[in-house]
Amino acid sequence: MRTAQDKIGSLDVVAAQVALARAAGRSVALANGCFDVLHVGHVRYLEGAKAEADVLVVGVNGDTSVAKLKGPGRPVLPEADRAVLVAGLRSVDHVVVFQEDDVTRLLSTLRPDVHCKGTDYTEDTVPERDIVRSYGGRVAIVGDPKNHDTRALIARVRE
Repeated sequence: MRTAQDKIGSLDVVAAQVALARAAGRSVALANGCFDVLHVGHVRYLEGAKAEADVLVVGVNGDTSVAKLKGPGRPVLPEADRAVLVAGLRSVDHVVVFQEDDVTRLLSTLRPDVHCKGTDYTEDTVPERDIVRSYGGRVAIVGDPKNHDTRALIARVRE
């Protein structure tokens, strides 16, 4: 059995794994996020993403990116810890930490069959939709309604 750490790799390593999966006729999905304080919404999102393809690659935002996106005091957990937590989920096959503010480079390199986003998006509001469509991929909206909020969870813990 693969450990969580075994599932984490650089973009080059994960791209090689994706190429092997494709050569074996398997489809690939990409999901991404900060995953700063893993919660049930994250698990449902990733399970939904896994249902879209044979292989699920998850891009985890690096610390600098999370700080820009989420503001002061974030991330709560460093990128290495967040990557291990995500990789520890049964639905996840590969994890890559990315330092950019968006997943354009991951999409361009991996060219997943499906790019999965949470229910706070629609297919028309996914920022990367044009990139995905340009190479023949599709966008899928997955997970449960976005009523799980890391900020709210952090606030409850602090109370």
